[in-house]
Amino acid sequence: MRDRYQYYQYAMAARSVLSALAICLILAEQVQAANAGAGLPWEAPLQTITRSIQGPVAYAISLLALIGCGGTLVWGGEINEFLRKGILLVLVISLIIFATNLMTTLFNANGAVI
Repeated sequence: MRDRYQYYQYAMAARSVLSALAICLILAEQVQAANAGAGLPWEAPLQTITRSIQGPVAYAISLLALIGCGGTLVWGGEINEFLRKGILLVLVISLIIFATNLMTTLFNANGAVI
């Protein structure tokens, strides 16, 4: 009885390995075919938007967001928790953009772009 159980376990393991190998071989062709095509239609507008929000525009927007969010948190009075977390999220995003632009301006270092 024990030999049958071990044989069954080995057979299932071998079947799993062969199935995974077959799936990898099938998907490898599709991955190569996906890389061979031209750019997708929405890539050009996204690259245009990315170029538009970098540089002085992003710097000015992030600076205004920092001032607005900081002022709201300091002098906002009683705001509910949901609005407070939303303001903190905007504050963090504007800090990241501000720091990226500041590092690029001061040290000519390229950072992450949001």
